[in-house]
Amino acid sequence: MIRLRRLSKIKNRLLTARSCHKSYADKRAKPLEFEVGDMVLLKVSPLKGVVRFGKQRKLNPHYIGPFKILARVGNVAYALEFPKELKGIHSTFHVSNLKKCLAKGDVIVPMDDIRLDYKLHMIEEHVEIVDKEVKRLKQSRIPIVKVRWNSQRGSEFTWEREDQIKKKYPHLFTSKDEA
Repeated sequence: MIRLRRLSKIKNRLLTARSCHKSYADKRAKPLEFEVGDMVLLKVSPLKGVVRFGKQRKLNPHYIGPFKILARVGNVAYALEFPKELKGIHSTFHVSNLKKCLAKGDVIVPMDDIRLDYKLHMIEEHVEIVDKEVKRLKQSRIPIVKVRWNSQRGSEFTWEREDQIKKKYPHLFTSKDEA
């Protein structure tokens, strides 16, 4: 009998804590719903390493667009109108990948400047290896190379791990470089 009372007290306290957390989360959650005809930005995945667009790493753009919503598909998905440059990409996206575009039409990024792969990763091309160095840590040495990338704004330079660049782009390493 005493165990049942303790058990019911524990359940009541858990229920109280759960409802408190739920009310806290509900106050901060914003409902994401769009109307047909709204303009939205599409979330893209900038990758670390050798796939680049715009600025480096955390300064990469996270959204492209704006795109017009053509239809609502189910409760949480929307069909978007893509330009002909993005015709190979499926046009239906979950609401979590969309963001309302608040700016007017003058902020549109021209799609001919952007190259995307099938996973919506933006790609910039490598050009050459400019410099080599060995990064010294406490107990290890990591060979790194300075790579020049061809981007929309001109040349960009980044330091990358030599083994990763060698694996993806072996033609950048000539026999005289390795000697």
